[in-house]
Amino acid sequence: MTDSAAGRRDQVVVIGAGIAGLVSALQLAEQGLAVTVVEAASTPGGKVRQLMVGGAAIDSGPTVFTMRWIFDQIFESVGTTLEAELRITPLPVLARHFWDDGSSLDLFADPARSFEAVRQFAGAAEARRFEAFGQMAKKVYAALEGPFIRSPSPTFMQMPGRLGLGGLGVLTQLGPMRSLWDSLGQHFKDARLRQLFARYATYCGSSPWQAPATLMLIAQVELDGVWSVEGGMHALAQCLARLAEARGVLFRYGCACERIELQGGRVSGVRLTSGEQLPAGQVVFNGDAAALRSGLLGAAVQGAVPAKVPPRSLSAVTWSLHAPTTGLALDRHNVFFRADYASEFKDIFDAQRLPRAPTVYVCAQDRGTGQTPAPGQPERLLCLVNAPALGDQAKASNTPDALSPEALQVCQTTSFSLLQRCGLTIQSGHPGERTTPTEFHQLFPATGGALYGQATHGWMSAFARPGAQSPIPGLFLAGGSVHPGPGVPMAAMSGQQAAAALMGSLGLTRRSPRAATSGGTLTR
Repeated sequence: MTDSAAGRRDQVVVIGAGIAGLVSALQLAEQGLAVTVVEAASTPGGKVRQLMVGGAAIDSGPTVFTMRWIFDQIFESVGTTLEAELRITPLPVLARHFWDDGSSLDLFADPARSFEAVRQFAGAAEARRFEAFGQMAKKVYAALEGPFIRSPSPTFMQMPGRLGLGGLGVLTQLGPMRSLWDSLGQHFKDARLRQLFARYATYCGSSPWQAPATLMLIAQVELDGVWSVEGGMHALAQCLARLAEARGVLFRYGCACERIELQGGRVSGVRLTSGEQLPAGQVVFNGDAAALRSGLLGAAVQGAVPAKVPPRSLSAVTWSLHAPTTGLALDRHNVFFRADYASEFKDIFDAQRLPRAPTVYVCAQDRGTGQTPAPGQPERLLCLVNAPALGDQAKASNTPDALSPEALQVCQTTSFSLLQRCGLTIQSGHPGERTTPTEFHQLFPATGGALYGQATHGWMSAFARPGAQSPIPGLFLAGGSVHPGPGVPMAAMSGQQAAAALMGSLGLTRRSPRAATSGGTLTR
């Protein structure tokens, strides 16, 4: 390596200002490296985005804040605290669920309240089965948190040793080769409860009929706490960017990366679409692994991820609205179900079309923390239905277009009709902004609009995601398409792992964080 190249070893370019890229940039700058973040959008956050509708800022990406211990670690690592930087409020209601038969069920942060709610909803025997399910979910989470979730690059061959006899016993009892749907059939007799908890597969962009039973651990994640972030989830991204800037990180918004450059087989910098070249000895790629695999960042780095193309995860059709509602009393997180749950996933994954009977998620962003919009006043809503990741597929002349304007309009009409049948009316005359798989593909190239990387279908799929350390010297990977997987906390953890791998490759040891200082409003 030349002296000039050696002098750039502590220069880092982070491609993408999503949550993972922000965490990596923040932690690397804290350790004294010179970090530049290049981001095609005009703001930080990536999928954690806000849209302005009717003068209101609406979270139009991830809406749930969980696993706060990950963020406690991140903020502590740079000498501050989560409470000092953000106001977060625990939500007493985890989610409110409605069915088109008129039934409804709230799940609470307090397990005793949830037990009583299930007892009234489905009877005492089902409440006892719900309690046993929660105990199993807790065991699964405890078994996998260290050996899999926290591990930088777990492999199938390593897992038995890492799990130990206790962990292996838990997974044997669970039957990890079972699908989540099959496993839930062992726990619940009431079809509605089986349907409710099967929805956890969609948190990873997957079908409950193909996702592994281990995803029931999400029940424990939610019981550990769900919070509301003042200013929305986008405030978290803005906070991480602010802390990174204070530590010297340079953000280049509106700058898309065209190619990752190599010299002598290792990273030497990046080339922007403007033609500008940024030298760097290390690059953290915070984008979908599919972009590397497809050659979107240059043929030289296609080998950074496995060549095998995995099945895509779910995409979505979303509506960001600022409108009055009548009828049902919403909470922060609301899910509206139909009886025929299987058809949704057959349509999406088998028929590759918009679901004819979609489940609808509604995030009412002005509710859940003791405040309720005044009658007749508009409130901020994000409505979402799952969709196939077909945003990059051109319609053949002799085949129907799965994402045609007509198909999207039918999906919209069907979705909002379900809300009305369940008792919720979103008043007309208040146009919102719709985002489809096509727009998501444009925002996140090479994905087709897939929002969670690859689908988590089958037990072995959990080991198919690339880790932080790529085979190309100087190139590190972060984001929801790499280990440990999708979701805001998992992406943040991948950012931590990429920063740690990069520091390790330089032979640098982690310095102690600065003493925590006050930087904001306390949570409580």
